[in-house]
Amino acid sequence: MALIAPRVAPALPPEDALALQRALDGGTDITVFVDGTVHRLPPQARDTVVDLLARFSRGEAVTVSSVEEMLTTSQAAELAGISHTYLRNMTDRGEIPVEYRGTHRRIRLAAIMGWLEGQKKKRAAAEAAGEAADGGTSAGESGQ
Repeated sequence: MALIAPRVAPALPPEDALALQRALDGGTDITVFVDGTVHRLPPQARDTVVDLLARFSRGEAVTVSSVEEMLTTSQAAELAGISHTYLRNMTDRGEIPVEYRGTHRRIRLAAIMGWLEGQKKKRAAAEAAGEAADGGTSAGESGQ
């Protein structure tokens, strides 16, 4: 999946993570200096760098790698954190679009990222519905 071997960076020490968290709090403007020259990042790169730094600020280890535009089913499944068989079944059902190169299935990176975003939204909606149900029960109990 990676064009270049992934680079894994361990989590920052807690004091460094806290300092980074304070620096990032509320900010999204990232300026990069390369050989003393200032470069303002385009929005997509900026958002990715902010996400990377935010993960470090939470004390998380981070892996950075390149991903090809067209993925094998194994690569797509690994990226999505699901089994190869489950992904193939989803492509068979038409839930994730697939292209064929001869007899081999290929999945666009954008299709996997879209599916992951949809899963994230479903989880958020389910959590919100669960909290609303819990909130309603708690309010009813506290009134008794």
